[in-house]
Amino acid sequence: MTTAAAAEVPILMYHEIAERAETASRLAVSPANFAAQLDYLRGAGFTTMTAAELSARQATGIGPLPDRPIVLTFDDGYADFHSRAMPLLDRHGFAATLFVTTGWEQDAGLRASAPGRMLNRTQLAEAAASGVEIAAHTRSHPQLDQLPEQLVRAELGTSKRWLEDEIGLAVPGLAYPFGYSNARVRRVAREAGYRYAHAVDNATASQRADPFAVPRLTVRRATTLPEFRRLVDGQTTLRLLEDRALTRGWSVVRQIRTARRASTTAQSADPT
Repeated sequence: MTTAAAAEVPILMYHEIAERAETASRLAVSPANFAAQLDYLRGAGFTTMTAAELSARQATGIGPLPDRPIVLTFDDGYADFHSRAMPLLDRHGFAATLFVTTGWEQDAGLRASAPGRMLNRTQLAEAAASGVEIAAHTRSHPQLDQLPEQLVRAELGTSKRWLEDEIGLAVPGLAYPFGYSNARVRRVAREAGYRYAHAVDNATASQRADPFAVPRLTVRRATTLPEFRRLVDGQTTLRLLEDRALTRGWSVVRQIRTARRASTTAQSADPT
């Protein structure tokens, strides 16, 4: 057992579980590779938690975490989570957190803009009933840090309420689309009633992390099993260093864009 205050916990970020012929996304992981990754986690003695469970434990720092804790998260709400990921998770008795873009759900209004085949309401309800934590990923998957506050509030509030109405459970968690946020977005997330929010950042999560900017580790099609092992074992890989550098670079670019936009808005509003 490890105390929550001392633990560095890997939080893995998945998207599609799909074959190369089914999607061009570099973030898609093949079913065979996903199965091999879960087999490794089981054999290596990892214990899964939901994102909400880890967040609650790290918020207090009280009590031990399970042996080798890890969190498995899935973004967007692809239908293959239900058909491919869930059976493998169930086989191992693994917990997971599903971040759903509610406007992309098959029965929702924005499904035409969805990047692939998404969950329908029945599948979402079955995932929740199986013990999967259902969390929000906004309504339309925008770059939140580039939106005015009113639209940020609409994106975060609408998705939370829709999910809670659908599954009949509280939705404490949020993942920012693309991992993008800023101080304003994080403040609005708190005010909307979320208790934690995930970014990307490609680092392990500790109690020191901002609960509204929790880092995750990207798993993609090109992630080999040896690389996956190093990733979850806390070892630095070349791809991880590249991902971190890209994250930092984009953060600077986006801060500049936001500052320029704010300056332009202020100049337009100046009557002199």
